[in-house]
Parts: sequence; structure tokens; C-alpha cells
Amino acid sequence: MTGSVAHWIESYLEHVQARKLAANSLRAYRRDLESVAGELAELTGDSGLPVAELDPAVLRSAFARFAASRSAATVTRAWSTWNGLFGFLVVEGAVAGNPMQVVPRPRSAPPAPKPLQGEDTPERLLRTAASDGRKARNPWPERDVAVLATLLCTGVRSAELLALPVSALAGRAGDRRIQVRGKGGKNRSIPIEDDLDELIQRYLTTRRARFGGRLPGDAALWVDHRGEPMRRGGLQYLVNRTLRAAGMSDRVQRGAMVHALRHTFATRLAEDGANAAEIAKLLGHASMNSSQSYIDVTAREQRLSVRANRTLRVLGELSPRG
Repeated sequence: MTGSVAHWIESYLEHVQARKLAANSLRAYRRDLESVAGELAELTGDSGLPVAELDPAVLRSAFARFAASRSAATVTRAWSTWNGLFGFLVVEGAVAGNPMQVVPRPRSAPPAPKPLQGEDTPERLLRTAASDGRKARNPWPERDVAVLATLLCTGVRSAELLALPVSALAGRAGDRRIQVRGKGGKNRSIPIEDDLDELIQRYLTTRRARFGGRLPGDAALWVDHRGEPMRRGGLQYLVNRTLRAAGMSDRVQRGAMVHALRHTFATRLAEDGANAAEIAKLLGHASMNSSQSYIDVTAREQRLSVRANRTLRVLGELSPRG
């Protein structure tokens, strides 16, 4: 079987697209593949280079050129992308083996967490959303508080939060969970405490009052002021606006914003006694780190871990029964 590098890159992208990757992830795949392919074309002088001619020596040279002006994290990501491509090529019979195993990749430390700074920041953020949100032109503090509280008390990623359907809320009151579809299509179930559940239910009540009708299970859980599914920009605006209203814009580290709420969730769990296995399970990490095996935890341990989160204490005063 023959074919150029460019041909097989397109075939591989079609293959990974079938896994329903996020648009940003797919763009990153393409960027990594085409950038290194460009280096290969310059090295060999052949823009139509057959994949069968990609030997370890030329790949090492291409990655050395690619790495010259890029960070270790970017090079590592590109290495993983090309490793995936060659795994696909081996299965398809386009090449006999995977030469990426002899192409060096940098060792990079995991990025440091970037939680919200300041001991009282999560509580002030939630209180501000509850009060300042009523001053807006089209106030919806119930929605704003519920969104921020969900981020702070479940640790879901922003993309996971925005993708949640109404049916993601599962279980009876007192034993409620959010069913999350995470990276790579991996599902996890996160327990939510009564105060958070009541805030979410209060939001849903106000949503029905605003837009009428029943909420089908496949409808988006979080919507904007027009009743349309909330988008990434709207979520970032909500977090940024609330931080500014609280006078705490300086408490978010550069490059964090919405993700800082996820880091705050994990950091507080660790500070309050949750172990690495429990945190990894709740955050949806494939492993705790490269040197530690993944440890499964029971539903009871997960719920106890979530219950230890100090951010929950403010929810009582913000929920209807408070």
C-alpha cells in the first residue's frame, strides 16, 4: 500500500474525527501533523514524500528542526500526535513499524496548578454573583450562581460544563450526581451535595419561568439570556465579569480564568484531606502521574471527598433553604 505523507495525514484526521473530538483538539492535531510534515518536505525536498520512506533518521531531524523554536510541551504534544499517526499507519498496513519510538521527546514537568488566589476568593465570587447579578440589565443571578458553584464544587472543565445536557443530572434528591463526558469520550459520575443541587434546581425553575415549556433531557443544561446553549465566550465573560465586580481580577493567574475554578476545586480538596486517587477520579484524569498507578475509589469515598470542599459552606446561604 502506498501514499504520500499528506494523503495519510488527511486519512488519519478523518479517523480521529470519527471519535467526536472537540474542534480545538482537531485543529491542534492538524497543526502538529502539518508543521512536522513541512519540516520533512524541506529536509527531503519532496512535498509528496511517501510514508514508506519516513525512516527514524529523517524523523529525528524533522523533530529537531520543529523543536528549535517551540516549547517542550508543544514538542511533546506533536510527538504524541505523530505517534498516533504511525500507530494508525501500522494498522492500515501503510508502514511496517512505528519509528517514533526512537525519536526523542522532551521531558516536561506537568504544569503547576493555577487556582484562584486568596483564601476567601471562591466564597466572595459566589456572593458577588448572587448580589451583583441583580444589578445587570437582564439579571439572572440564579443562573450565574449555579454555573459558578458547579465549576467550583465539581471541578468540571469548561468544555464539559457547556456540553452537559439536562439529563446529566441523575439520581434522587440527596443522592444527586452529574454524569460528565470527559476527554477521549470517557464518562465519569460526580456527586453533588444538597446545597449545590438546590441552586441548580432553582436555576432550572427560573429558566422555565423565563422561556416556558418542559426541559427535554437532551436540551443543554446551561443557557444564555436568549435561551440558547451557553457558549465558551459567554462562560468566560461571566467569570471575568464577576471577578471584576468583586474587585478580584488580580486573583486569577495569567492563562487560567475559567480553568482556575477547576484548579481551585482540586487544590481545596487536597488541602482538606482528599487523596490523589480521589482527586484524579473526580477530575477525570487518566492517571495521577507517570510514576503512580491509578487507584479506583468507591462512590462513598468520592462523596466524602466532595463533602470536604470548603466552598460548599457558602452554598447554604445562597440556596433557597438558606
